[in-house]
Amino acid sequence: MIPTPNLSHLKQSDYDLIYEPAEDTFLLLDALEVDADNLKNSKPRVCLEVGSGSGCVTSFIANILGPSVLYLCTDINPHACQCTLRTGVQNHVDIHVVNGSLDEPFQQRLSRKIDVIIFNPPYVPTSEEEAMIAQSSRNIGGAWAGGSDGMLVTNVLLQRIEALLSPNGRFYLVALKQNDIPKILQTMEQRFQLCGEIVLQRRAGREHLFIIRFLRGNKTLNQ
Repeated sequence: MIPTPNLSHLKQSDYDLIYEPAEDTFLLLDALEVDADNLKNSKPRVCLEVGSGSGCVTSFIANILGPSVLYLCTDINPHACQCTLRTGVQNHVDIHVVNGSLDEPFQQRLSRKIDVIIFNPPYVPTSEEEAMIAQSSRNIGGAWAGGSDGMLVTNVLLQRIEALLSPNGRFYLVALKQNDIPKILQTMEQRFQLCGEIVLQRRAGREHLFIIRFLRGNKTLNQ
């Protein structure tokens, strides 16, 4: 069993400003652990977490893949970037963090070169106005407010994933049942030839959470 990263350096004052790891985070960690052998066998060189928050997820996958991988993170929240760096130090992981929106800091330089992309998006259905304000404010609200169907921010990144992934790349997405999982799978396959598979799902209170893994259409899903 792969240990959960040490987050003892983060205090309540930090969690007042960033997203605190919760059921969706831990489901994502479990999915990455389930897929650990496949991840290692794919021999990734570059890993990008979009919206890293506390840095828990990147520190965890670094425990799977080891120090030979370049670990990149982005977050629109400056305090989240600081916390991600501190979590890397706490867990002896060299994480490179950029304060920016989604994949924008790396779009051109790393086109078709990212082997693992991880995104736990703001998936909670809210008003469009609330989601847009949360993103522009660059604060903790941007970690959960997702617009009318919870897909306002996710849809933006989904349009860019195919151009980012390396030939053997993997994309892990956290989604809520209300986000319309069948539609996400269909859209990604039909528009971008990225085949999706549910790695894990779990009910957490009123939420039904899913972790979806995407691979290019010429790859076998169970690899």
